[in-house]
Amino acid sequence: MASIQILIGSVYGGAEQVAEIAAEQLRDLDHEVSLNTYARAEDLTRSADEILLLCHSNTGSGELPDNIQPIYLHITRDYPRVAGKRYGVINLADSSYSTFNDAGRMLDEAFADLGAVRIGEPLVLDACSGDNPETLTRDWAKEWATLI
Repeated sequence: MASIQILIGSVYGGAEQVAEIAAEQLRDLDHEVSLNTYARAEDLTRSADEILLLCHSNTGSGELPDNIQPIYLHITRDYPRVAGKRYGVINLADSSYSTFNDAGRMLDEAFADLGAVRIGEPLVLDACSGDNPETLTRDWAKEWATLI
């Protein structure tokens, strides 16, 4: 059983809903999961063994939502000790924008630049795909859990 903290960045609540779906699926697989909508710098290193799951939307201009922006700024300005920290990424985006998935890539690259280790491939939920985000999230979370 792993301890997983889901850091949520959401504008209208879509990423929160996806995070809750992922959390439910991971809990069903006997993992301990906490949801964090307003993460602070110290939340990144509160436990050495805790895995982070970044679940956030992408604004139309390709930026991160306001409530996860402080984490990104902390990572890129203060360089916290997250080397070796394991993490995953779920990004909600819209392929009708030229900035599709930019926020997801920004946050992923910021963690990787500091030596954090991504588990598996990111889940990118495209608002234009017509796919069911709940099904995609549940399936991804099941697969992601096998990699932990």
